[in-house]
Amino acid sequence: MTTSPNSPKTSPTPQRSPLAIVVATGLILAAGIGGWSAMQRATAADQPATKALPPVSVSVARVQERDLPLYLAGVGTVTANASVVVKTRIDGQLDKVGFEEGQEVKKGQLLAQIDPRALQAQLAQAEAQRAKDAATLMNARLDLQRYTTLRSQDAATQQQLDTQKALVAQLEAAVKTDEAQVAYAKVQLSYTTINAPLSGRVGARLVDPGNIVHAADANGLVVINQIDPITLVFTLPEEAVVGINRAQRNSQQPLKVVAYARDSQEVLATGKLILLDNQINTTNGTVQLKARFDNAEHKLWPGQYVNARLQMNSHGNALTVPAAAIQRNQQGTYVYAIDQDDKANMQPVKVDRIQDGVAVLAADSGLTADQRVVIDGQYKLKLGSRIVESKPQPAKGAVAAAPAANADAKGSTK
Repeated sequence: MTTSPNSPKTSPTPQRSPLAIVVATGLILAAGIGGWSAMQRATAADQPATKALPPVSVSVARVQERDLPLYLAGVGTVTANASVVVKTRIDGQLDKVGFEEGQEVKKGQLLAQIDPRALQAQLAQAEAQRAKDAATLMNARLDLQRYTTLRSQDAATQQQLDTQKALVAQLEAAVKTDEAQVAYAKVQLSYTTINAPLSGRVGARLVDPGNIVHAADANGLVVINQIDPITLVFTLPEEAVVGINRAQRNSQQPLKVVAYARDSQEVLATGKLILLDNQINTTNGTVQLKARFDNAEHKLWPGQYVNARLQMNSHGNALTVPAAAIQRNQQGTYVYAIDQDDKANMQPVKVDRIQDGVAVLAADSGLTADQRVVIDGQYKLKLGSRIVESKPQPAKGAVAAAPAANADAKGSTK
């Protein structure tokens, strides 16, 4: 096809710049994102709202401020305050026994009687010899007076006077010997009557009347144990010695010791420390202590195993929580404290000591009296979890510590 030279020429298509392309692309993306967002909002509006996490059921207890005494706990054996094996000091036949087995006896009470006839005869013989020598001495003294008069009249020699003086001195010595023999015979005769050397409880009778007893017999007649008062021997680790000595120096009264039954928290008796042994047992690294108790009701018995608590001093007012509230992690100890919005938060604490199921907190632990802490169910909690208290129940620490508190109250009245 031939083009006319006079016909208009066609213009070429203009070229688009890169900037225009970028702007156009951005507008398209913005429109797409806006549409997607609108679609998401519409979808979310059509779906039900997400439910909040339910509260966690836990057991809680309150921080308490109280005076909790510091004590050291050990295990000990009850021993008689004094124990005597009653033996005869002479040989003879046991005539009678003056006690019943298991009876309480008083000091000086008749326990046994040994046949006294042979010793009575020895006493009579000694008294007769003393009387004979005393009569001879009296006659010699009269002769001495005569020789003294005769010597002054120059009717007797000096040798006769000196001899008479020597005879008087000899007879005086003989009389003194006789008196000693009489005293010895009386002592031997007194051994035929055996009296209780102390008040206490007698055990089983080891010899029956009619038997011949000897001073060399090993078993004796009976054993008397003094059980009121009674003593308790217990041990503590050697590390406690320094603290016990310090507590004794700071206390004007003997340190208090409380004896508890092994199978329960029953307080058996409250007494005082009377002995801190003067050396440590290097075999097991312990030190022995002894306490004395009044035992009128006989709640303590020789040979009985009991728990002993040596009260060192009064700790003063301190914040306490049940030991079950204390948790541990790599940073140390903490508790879950409950705020006013019933949310559980981890609260670091410093534990001074744990006793009777109660944790004593340091002053800078960050807790306040009457604040709530979780004691059971911590494993279900997360930081900021809302909680609901389960059925209230007595705090474990308070229940465990009640017997000790009662014991301290009883002991302070004695």
